Amino acid sequence: MLLNRLWIGLFMSALAVGLGKLIFFGDLMIFKEMVNELFASAELAFKIALFLTGALCLWMGIMEIGEKGGAIRILTRLVSPLFGKLFPDIPKDHPAVGSMMMNFSANMLGLDNAATPLGLKAMGQLQELNPKKDTASNAQIMFLVMNTSGLTIIPVSILAYRSGAGSTSPSEVFLPILISTFFASLVGLMVVAYKQKINLLNKVILGYLGTLTVLIVGLLVWLYNNPDWVEPVSNVGGNLLLFSVIITFLILGIRKRINVYEVFIDGAKGGFDVAIKIVPYLVAILVAIGVFKASGAMEILFDGVRYLLKLAHVANTEFVEALPTAFMKPFSGGAARGMMLETFATHGVDSFIGKMAATFQGSTETTFYVLAVYFGSVGIKKTRYAAGAGLIADAAGIIAAIFISFLFYT
Repeated sequence: MLLNRLWIGLFMSALAVGLGKLIFFGDLMIFKEMVNELFASAELAFKIALFLTGALCLWMGIMEIGEKGGAIRILTRLVSPLFGKLFPDIPKDHPAVGSMMMNFSANMLGLDNAATPLGLKAMGQLQELNPKKDTASNAQIMFLVMNTSGLTIIPVSILAYRSGAGSTSPSEVFLPILISTFFASLVGLMVVAYKQKINLLNKVILGYLGTLTVLIVGLLVWLYNNPDWVEPVSNVGGNLLLFSVIITFLILGIRKRINVYEVFIDGAKGGFDVAIKIVPYLVAILVAIGVFKASGAMEILFDGVRYLLKLAHVANTEFVEALPTAFMKPFSGGAARGMMLETFATHGVDSFIGKMAATFQGSTETTFYVLAVYFGSVGIKKTRYAAGAGLIADAAGIIAAIFISFLFYT
């Protein structure tokens, strides 16, 4: 399995670099730093899980109200024609469709903390339909790749970080992130459709994708011609829409004459159980990343990338300084966020490298983190081609981000 090989590779690479520093450079502190990072990463994993416990309880409770009040059923009907083609193994009007749509919506708004609990809810519902409980189903792979390709319409959190870092124009990265994630999502969908023999030229699929493309292009054109609206739309629109969804669920629950408080409590109880299940998977992936970074292997990796680009006669290699954010994002959103903030501090939030780092942060998703947590929450051990398809989508997003950044920021 790819995750197994990757995990071993990160540790072995860290060992090799650590031994090299000790033997050839006399760095007596290298292994102490690596071991300290092991424990620090394990602590970080538990803190993330602890935070997720609250978020899981909140959103699983809200989703329970949505299901009992009929909101999920309404949402399911709206997207069932498209999902019927992309997820042929899921019965019509199954609650997993509504949960997946809520997860995609949260991702589109750049609300990572809201998306994860919704995704875990959807994964649990898909697992109920899975005939081989230890092996990822076609529906689960399609869901995860569409999730990890991360189409982001309004990158709320990234704009907030840029604003906090003192950017004079936090919303400058809005359009590049939207375009980059659109390419990543399109490539991810094409890869999985090819593997699962799904015809993307079907008129239903073309109708939905065409409508989405027109909406995105229309939004881009309107915001391009009205730049003063970019920041209000980004900062207010996403959060207002999310809160409106919660209020709508409550109203529908009231109309159904259900006890929304009790229903919320019943749904929230499942959040704690899911959070406990994902702790080992979080620890596993974060300690491997931590020791790889602490050993200096990551620095060597990007020195190698610079060297290869020079051999290829790439004139401008400035973007390599922002690549650590792109490299870390498939593993950990928190680690990538740290890399982005470090880039802001080192090069400036409004520098070319700073803006490119923000674009990388928004153009890809936490592929390995999502695979480990989502599959781990339902006991999936055989992930098939999910990781490979997700990484291809990430690569498409990164490549698109590089070209688009040169187009927008230079």
